[in-house]
Amino acid sequence: MNKAVNDGVWSGSWVAERLGVQLVGDDELTGMLGLALRRNPKRAHLLVSNVLGKHVPQSPSVVYGAGFALGRRVRDLLGAAEAARAVVLGYAETATGLGHAVADGVGLAPYLHSTRRPVAGVARAGGFEESHSHATSHLLLPEDPALLVGDGPLVLVDDEFSTGNTVLNTVRDLHERYPRRRYVVVALVDMRSAADAGRLEEFAREIGARVDLVAAASGTVRLPEGVLEKGQELVARYEAESAGAGALSSAAPSGPVAPRGGAANRHSPAPPSSGVAVEAGQDANPPGARGTARPAPTGPPPNVTRIDLHWPPGLPDGGRHGFTPQHRTRLEAALPAMAARLAEALPTDARRVLTLGFEELMYAPLRLARELEQVAEGVEVRYSTTTRSPVLAVDDPGYAIRTRLVFPAHDTPADGPGERYAYNVAGAGFDAVIAVVDSVADTPELHAPDGLLARLAAHAPQVLLAVVPSYVPGPLALPERHPMLPEPLRGPAFSSYAPDEVGWLLQDLSDVTLEAPTEEREEAIQSGGAHYAESLPMEYQPSEQYQELFHTALEESAARLAQAAGAVTEIVLAERSPRPVLVSLARAGTPVGVLMRRWAQFRHGLELPHYAVSIVRGRGIDANALRWLAQHHDPRDVVFVDGWTGKGAITRELAAAIREFEVSDGITGFDPEIAVLADPGSCVRTYGTREDYLIPSACLNSTVSGLISRTVLRADLVGPHDFHGAKFYRELAGADVSVAFLDAVSARFPEVVDAVDATVKELLSGDREPTWEGWAGVERISEEYGIHDVNLVKPGVGETTRVLLRRVPWKILARAGAGADLDHVRLLAEQRGVPVEEVAELPYTCVGLIHPKYTRGATGADGKAVNV
Repeated sequence: MNKAVNDGVWSGSWVAERLGVQLVGDDELTGMLGLALRRNPKRAHLLVSNVLGKHVPQSPSVVYGAGFALGRRVRDLLGAAEAARAVVLGYAETATGLGHAVADGVGLAPYLHSTRRPVAGVARAGGFEESHSHATSHLLLPEDPALLVGDGPLVLVDDEFSTGNTVLNTVRDLHERYPRRRYVVVALVDMRSAADAGRLEEFAREIGARVDLVAAASGTVRLPEGVLEKGQELVARYEAESAGAGALSSAAPSGPVAPRGGAANRHSPAPPSSGVAVEAGQDANPPGARGTARPAPTGPPPNVTRIDLHWPPGLPDGGRHGFTPQHRTRLEAALPAMAARLAEALPTDARRVLTLGFEELMYAPLRLARELEQVAEGVEVRYSTTTRSPVLAVDDPGYAIRTRLVFPAHDTPADGPGERYAYNVAGAGFDAVIAVVDSVADTPELHAPDGLLARLAAHAPQVLLAVVPSYVPGPLALPERHPMLPEPLRGPAFSSYAPDEVGWLLQDLSDVTLEAPTEEREEAIQSGGAHYAESLPMEYQPSEQYQELFHTALEESAARLAQAAGAVTEIVLAERSPRPVLVSLARAGTPVGVLMRRWAQFRHGLELPHYAVSIVRGRGIDANALRWLAQHHDPRDVVFVDGWTGKGAITRELAAAIREFEVSDGITGFDPEIAVLADPGSCVRTYGTREDYLIPSACLNSTVSGLISRTVLRADLVGPHDFHGAKFYRELAGADVSVAFLDAVSARFPEVVDAVDATVKELLSGDREPTWEGWAGVERISEEYGIHDVNLVKPGVGETTRVLLRRVPWKILARAGAGADLDHVRLLAEQRGVPVEEVAELPYTCVGLIHPKYTRGATGADGKAVNV
């Protein structure tokens, strides 16, 4: 972290010496803060942060890292489950970017910042006053009125916590409307006095809520008596001095004098001996601006170039109306290409570049600058923003604001026209400045001869203008509901699950004969004569010995399953949505979805919606089911659930299907990332474990899945406005263990709580990026065994079990030394006459190979496989 020092001098020493102001606290305090003076009747001094990116140009990685680190501390304080329910609120204008970075660090917390810009058509959800500010009114304008509703923690982020008045005003207003049990106050620096600290604790008791504080550094400002009057007198004197030194001011900007990154600029000449500010701009009614004698330009500067960022359509430009985890995902995906466009537009000889944000628009320019810092080799990137806060500029190494540019407001502000400022930009030796504004601010005032672009062009050889579309919420519109889409099927009429455990977005085909002998189905599928989803296999009824094996496996693995179910649920709550809508991929995902729902209720008292939908390899997901979900829930809250991954075919299928659905229906927001109990194939980021072990629900078919068949998609049965179909095998009720399986696992929840917390902590802090090593292993096996079709290679314990139960198996590959997890596989293989081959190097515990050249002659009369 760069210290707030210039030439070895603390950038608060000028104020400290003249006013007797003292900064007392943590060792790093003077490294983070400098001091300046401002024209404000309520507070003379200004704490100037060196890591905020507002007044002092700083490395964007330092700025973003400071906020992100605070967010991580908040997540650790709250725990993963509570953090998943949190909402982060930042303060305009100074902390809009900081708050957004904190939200990123917390995880998948939605973010909102207050604003001083009223937006037509957007209802006010709250407001408060900032008592020491020059502009007091804060508005809360969330697009979704429910954003501030709920009992999860509210995280309030400001750059400094000085008296606590702003936070008290905010909490008081919001607590009356949206009461909650916990608040977390976050600041870069906590500068409260002991008396102010006591006020916050007293207020927390008054409202009956817990209030925590997280800060990067703490201390206090000691102010001598009469400091306000003395500061105002000092400001007035130096403004008059600066106005009288117009000739010097107009000439000085041609040579850089401001510090580079907080240290002396290697290009800087000796600073002017008078100590007056270097300033550009003149105001007709100067409230603190020391005008210059620089003649006004007569036309647009020739060194200003507009750059089209190709900002993603519909993506908010910040948190003024709310910024969700899904928005964050879209932004992350688009940043590299946008930064590349900026890098290409820079002069080839540029070595020092400033990305300059605009008042409340801090986060988007910060992320662009941080990305540019990564891609622009050999370029020193700095970041700061313009501001409406008037501060005295004094060119002295011991003063935090060395120079300022003055220009008219260019976003038609609600409180009327006025001055705006850019600090420590003039004379800083930037080879190029990238000005990032929103489209509301792309006005004639911006391009005027005395506007921001002209001021920047006078101090940098090249100015690039990047305009981010101002996001204006539209009416909340839901897709028109198709009259033929029915309500979900529920037990006991359809499935043996309780009605609240799962709703099936399927149609009931129980009265249709769909089963065919396994051998006939396999021949038709491999010959291309039929799709596997057009018929159903005969339900394999396990022997008494096999059923005993299932119950033994369940007893031995119930705790391990409970831990994995708890872990994946906590990951979902922490990273995907605080109120997820679980959508299981029928049918293997359904028991897992029920377990996740039960864990959320057990651990957090949440009653999560849970549905089951059909997805068919080669045909995609049921589009009508997606339409139904979009009509009844926010697609951004939907989390698709499956039992386990094999080679990742369904993972890829779902991603492709969602892309097609967005194009065909124009409905966006569904995230194709699947949450699974086990991810042995390393195909997803959201999982409970990556171990390849026996999940007992894979041992059986419908009798462990609510007596529901696998799904069916056949043109003569499923019309364009129908859900995919499935059967309810009521006649198998005597062998049904569906609820017994769930009860056995959920009964172990209390004993695995600590293990789940440890697992979640490890997963959240580790690298979970998919490696797809399973897919690579499957391709290798397909070639080594002469199969040449990855669809006939079924990796993992679960998929191998399915091969033995539903397909015509050829052979089983087992990892050498695999133990009890394969007992049921060995038993099934023995019963079907399938050889088990031990393999030393195998990425899974076992792999099932479907007969690669199937004909009816490949099995005997008893249906057993014949080796070829």
